[in-house]
Amino acid sequence: MNHDDEKETPVFLVGVFFGVIVVDSSLSRGAGWRLWVYPQAGEASGAFRPSIPPQCAFVPAGQSRDAHRSKQVAGGRARKKLRLYCAANRLNRLGTLTYRGEGCHDPAAIRADLGEFFRTVRDRMGGGAFPYAWVPEWHKSGHGMHAHFAVGQFIPQRLIRDVWGHGFVSIKLIGDLPVGSGPLEEARRAAGYLSKYVAKDFTDDPRRDLGRHRYDVAEGFQPEMLPVYGRSAAEALSKASDFFGKPPARQWSSADSPDWGGLPAVSATWAG
Repeated sequence: MNHDDEKETPVFLVGVFFGVIVVDSSLSRGAGWRLWVYPQAGEASGAFRPSIPPQCAFVPAGQSRDAHRSKQVAGGRARKKLRLYCAANRLNRLGTLTYRGEGCHDPAAIRADLGEFFRTVRDRMGGGAFPYAWVPEWHKSGHGMHAHFAVGQFIPQRLIRDVWGHGFVSIKLIGDLPVGSGPLEEARRAAGYLSKYVAKDFTDDPRRDLGRHRYDVAEGFQPEMLPVYGRSAAEALSKASDFFGKPPARQWSSADSPDWGGLPAVSATWAG
């Protein structure tokens, strides 16, 4: 290798989307902005990356010096993952599954029951692709747990009732949205409902099991994520907009949040 080769600007293949090859330069290695674009979910988010990354250390669950802050961060991360999953898979129908009698007080039992429920429903619906998400919630009355879930295809309530068999069931298509809203906006609304229960579990419920997932989803349907880079947040967001062919419908910036304590960050969503 000669010295001229060492001075050449490296080029990185970021990804291919709708037949377009996305290429970026040495921005992917030095200081600058990196956003992760989630094409199927209509969303992008990221932060400024300093040339020298901050040092991070692993802290076991429950041993953080600032337990409240750790719960907030963990809850936010879980809500984001759930939102992206629901949006990418257009999970726009919400349902509830309850237990009769004394209810269910065993987290392992409700997970087993829900796993069997979704496997059976998928088989009864033809055995095809069947993404779903569910979140447990403890009854305030001490009755135990019930589950809230989201799916993206029509399932007859009679089928849900027959397969579940443990108690009351309900399911509905998300409504009460502005005229012109489509499945993506409906799925985001559904994710918002489920996220409330995820947040509640992280911050309010002393019975939560440290280290156990606060929600569950069908495997194999995680949203695709592709990186874009920019010297500024505006440049990175502009590149993210190229994926969707239009500017974002909503944007957020940490610059507008006085209490923000992390690296500068931005996020944006695009209409479906």
